[in-house]
Amino acid sequence: MQPHRFEVGQNVELLAGFLTPRDALGHYTVVRLLPNDAADREYRIKNDRDGHERVVRESQMRLGSLAVLGKNLPLPG
Repeated sequence: MQPHRFEVGQNVELLAGFLTPRDALGHYTVVRLLPNDAADREYRIKNDRDGHERVVRESQMRLGSLAVLGKNLPLPG
């Protein structure tokens, strides 16, 4: 079983996709690693601006800009 690439508390960015609403794009914080046996791991993430939570696959995310800079903090509301 492949390990999760992201960790709880890490800042990530939701990427544009065919089924991803435009208003859902942006910066999120990983709140839970979800169990599954698929190669594309799943996560529960929380929007840093409005607090909305959603379940997404690893392929729908990338490391957030703050995490890339070594500042793994949520964006100000």
